[in-house]
Order: sequence, then structure tokens, then C-alpha cells
Amino acid sequence: MTNTALRESAFPDAVITEAIRWTEEKGPLDDAQAMRTAASRSADAHARITSRALQLGERIGFQSELSRIRQWGPWVLLGLVALVVVAGLGLAGNVVGGSERHINVIVALVSLLGIHLLTLLLWLAGLWLPFGSFNTSSLGWIWLSLTARVAGGKRGQAPVLLRAATGLLSRARLLPWAFGLVSHGIWALSFAVVLAALLFALAFRSYTLSWETTILDPAFFVREVHALGWAPAQLGFPVPDAATILSATPGAAGQRTWAMWLTGCIAVYGLLPRVALVLLSAAVWHRRKAALQPDWSEPYYRKLIARFAALAPPAIVDADPGRAPGTPPAGLAPSELQDTLFVIGFELPADLPWPPAGLPAAQVQRIDGSAPARRALLDQLALARPRAVLLVCHAASSPDRGTERFLRDVLAHCGECRLWPAHAAEDAADAGLAQRWMDWLQGTGLQRVAATHRLEDALQQLGTTP
Repeated sequence: MTNTALRESAFPDAVITEAIRWTEEKGPLDDAQAMRTAASRSADAHARITSRALQLGERIGFQSELSRIRQWGPWVLLGLVALVVVAGLGLAGNVVGGSERHINVIVALVSLLGIHLLTLLLWLAGLWLPFGSFNTSSLGWIWLSLTARVAGGKRGQAPVLLRAATGLLSRARLLPWAFGLVSHGIWALSFAVVLAALLFALAFRSYTLSWETTILDPAFFVREVHALGWAPAQLGFPVPDAATILSATPGAAGQRTWAMWLTGCIAVYGLLPRVALVLLSAAVWHRRKAALQPDWSEPYYRKLIARFAALAPPAIVDADPGRAPGTPPAGLAPSELQDTLFVIGFELPADLPWPPAGLPAAQVQRIDGSAPARRALLDQLALARPRAVLLVCHAASSPDRGTERFLRDVLAHCGECRLWPAHAAEDAADAGLAQRWMDWLQGTGLQRVAATHRLEDALQQLGTTP
């Protein structure tokens, strides 16, 4: 029955998670340690929220309270079953226990089925109506409320857990089916006891079964008895004929027919519907139980997800995959070149003298590295097609991917290219900085570009003398 749900591993965690949500409506709990622990245990946001709730619930006492509910649930259910069985026996006793041993079959049928049919109609209405009085009047709700009261007392946490559990059941559209599983089971057991007591009494004692009326037409009873007996007749129960129904004192055979008709009506209209609904409720429970989880779209849970995200260390979402050595573009063919030297100052500081002393006749350019300046210079190179290009960089600067792209574009429009880290040979520190540029050229696959410490060496390699 519903107590089985309390043994499902996911459902108690969901109940505690919802109970923490209801508890924090009165004010946030101190959860700094719980947040850190939950964040370290899982990367899933929902698992983190559940872990946090379980830690807070342990501190408040929700787990121990839920354990007591599990222990008391079967005992409270057993007591409720006992009360209903005693009530069923009382109804059966009222039917067959009279000193005159006379049974009014219509009154007996209404007595045994009246409350059952009323509660059944209320339960069916509860399937289409929102959670309310139809569900709170069921035996399932009574059982759950009594269990919470007995397990938690007046000051326990059981009311919060009860609210959380019913909220989860309602959201999963399982509330009437869960309560119905308990309620229909109790009713089915009650009818089984009533039928057993009724059959025992009818088997070993002699009774006179008949009907009585003051204002109704006897033909009305004939029609009703035949209508009510149609369904039991499909299962083999006899139905009194018109002569037996209208007879004031039917014989022994007529009495047996009346007794079996009454028994068949109780079984078909009382026991069998409850047994069928127990099976249906169990099937619906197993089909929908996966939906027994909190509504993660609630603002409360969205806020917790954001808090967990804030605890995460900064992550690089667009990491540099690393520099893959590329193949430098081939230079122009010798027949396409013009005997021209371009000396280009690239991203040099303002205080660095320009142009450097000792340059031969050459096209001297200086750009700041901006995109428009690069495009303008590359356009000039494409028109000039120089035989040699000397790129002058600041030794203390760090080469980057922008420098690499520019150097590859230059190589596509010239014959040879050399790189001189400006003033690299002035001291040992600058010599080390120049070596860094040489290593960078090797690492980027630009071996075609040679770097030198001295301007004179670069010009000599290009076949140009000052």
C-alpha cells in the first residue's frame, strides 16, 4: 500500500527535499557547510540540491522522524483495519443478529452498501477535482494523518513531512490513487469479513428473508430486484422470480434464492469493485511513481542552482587549443620579385629611434600593429613585391598570435625575410630577449625567417650592405 512508497529510495529523499523547502519559507537555514559538501559530491544540480537537503534534514531531525513514521505506519494501518472489520461485523450482526431472525433484504442491502457507495463516489469525484475534502475524507488520508500524529506527536516534524509528501503525490497525480490503494484495500477486507460472517450465519441458522413497504408498488420491487440481480447472475448467483418476490411466505427454495441474491449483490457491488480498484491503484502507482520528485522549476530551486553555480571555480570556456606549428607560405618566385628592400618597424615603442642608423636605400615603414595599418602595408607589399623584407620588433615585447599572422602575410608577398629584435645586442638581458624571439620562430614553424642579434648581420644575410 502507500507505506510501500516510504521504502522507495528516491521518494524519502524527495520528501525531505520538499520539507526543507517548506521549512525555509519561514527563513533560510545556515547551509554554508552543506552547500560546500553537496557541491563537492556531485556535478548534477538536482543531486546537489538533494544532498544539501539531506544534510539539513539530518540536522533538523527529518530522517529520524521519517523513520518513526515507517515504523508506526503498519501498526496504525492494522488498527484502522481492525476498526473497519469490527464495524463490518457490526453491520453483519445487525442484518442477521435480530432475535426474530427476519431479514428485510432491501434494508440489509442498503445498510451494507450505502456508506461504501457514497465513499466510492466521493473518491471517483476526487480523481477529477483538485486536492480537497474528497481526498481528506478517505481512509487513506485518515491513515496518513494518524500515522504522522502518532509518530511525531504534537511538536514533531511530521506535519511538515506530511505536507511535503502530499504535495509530491498531488504533483505526480498520484494522491487519489495512493489514498485509494489504502482505502480500497481496507474496504475490500471489510467486505470479505462481512461476506464470511453473512454466509456463516445463513449456512447454520434459519432466517426469513422478505421485503416490506407501505407506499411503494410491489411491481417496483420486482423491477429493482431483477435489475440489481442482473450483474450477480452473470457470475452464477440466482435471481428470485416475480412469484418468489411477490410471495409473502416463500418456501425453503425461495429463501435460499433470496439469501444467494443478497450475497451476490454484496460481492458484486461491494467486494469486487474494491478489489478491482486496489489492483488499478497499484498499477497507476507503479506507472507514475517515477514522477515523485520536486518541481525543479520552482524559484526556490532555481535560486539554489544559481548559488551552486556561484561556488564553482572560474572556467575557461574558450581555451586556446595551443599553437600548432604551421607551414609558412611560400614566397614569390624570383621572376616576380623586384630588387627592393622593405624595412618595417612593427609595434615599436614611441621612444625607440626610428629609422635605425646605417640603413641602406630602402622603403622604410613603421606601423602600430592596428588592423588598418597592417592592411595598408600588406597592400604596398603586394604591389612592390620586394626581394627582401627586414621586420624590426621590440626585443622586450612578447610575440603573440597577431605577430605570427602578420609575419605569415608578409612572407606571402616577398622573397626573403629577416627579423631583428631592435637593440638586442646592447646588453646580456637584451640578448636573452632576442633568443626568446628566435625560439618563438622555431616553435611557430617560421624557420624560414631568421632572427639576428645585430642589424648589420640581418642586412648582410639579405645581401644588402649599409
